[in-house]
Amino acid sequence: MDLEDQLKKLFPDHVPEEKEEEPQPKPEFWIQEAPIICKYEKRKGKPVTLLEGYNGAPKDFKQLTRALQALLNVGGSYKDEKIIIQGDYRDKIMAFLKRQGFSVKRVGG
Repeated sequence: MDLEDQLKKLFPDHVPEEKEEEPQPKPEFWIQEAPIICKYEKRKGKPVTLLEGYNGAPKDFKQLTRALQALLNVGGSYKDEKIIIQGDYRDKIMAFLKRQGFSVKRVGG
């Protein structure tokens, strides 16, 4: 028996307020059909997460990179159609991208 059922027994006349569904936010980024490849590398002995296969405009790369940097509170950049995030954050990045509507493919370990 969960808390809601217990409260219904205590207050049978109470009518709960209906929850308003929040409208789905408009995607901030250009969403593509092909999956984004998320992989881990070490560069100069330091771990980095690489995102490849995103084919948006440079403005979209910049937006997505900044969103990931703000989400993870780490540094990162984009060049040569790759997004580079400092550290091994594949799981968090993949979860974020899936919530945004992207399809993501994990490569390596």
